[in-house]
Amino acid sequence: MISLRRLAIAALLPAAVSCAPADRPNSDIRLWTQDFEIRAWSDITPPVSLEPIHYTIVVKDKKTKEPIADGQGRIYVTNADHITKWDGFKYGPEVGTYHATLMFPAAGEWALGIQFRRDATQLLQKTVEDWHQTVFVGDEPGAPSTTAKPAKP
Repeated sequence: MISLRRLAIAALLPAAVSCAPADRPNSDIRLWTQDFEIRAWSDITPPVSLEPIHYTIVVKDKKTKEPIADGQGRIYVTNADHITKWDGFKYGPEVGTYHATLMFPAAGEWALGIQFRRDATQLLQKTVEDWHQTVFVGDEPGAPSTTAKPAKP
């Protein structure tokens, strides 16, 4: 006889597995602001220097869990040498989903943050904590990355 607990777990398992697409590792960046829950991921994990890294960002209301449509935001990164790069969000096509592209000019440790607001009448809310990311040495600019290596100390 199958217990109700096992039946419930079996029913929820497909939903849990479908959270991350099968073609990418579960390496989502999860950040929060005062009012927003933010999930982001990059097309290249781990990121490499001198290559455009495309980010997909999903923003939801922290209380209602509803996706935020047509908001405004930006993603930014800073390293120990105070080099900062950023890109503004482009909306869509999925509801509550935004896209941005960054290029890391150097390998090493980078802090990543996000700012977001519902519309131009609101203040930008900065994420409570930054995400720390190691960027690996990439190939020559424009060539597909074949061997990502950690930066030399």
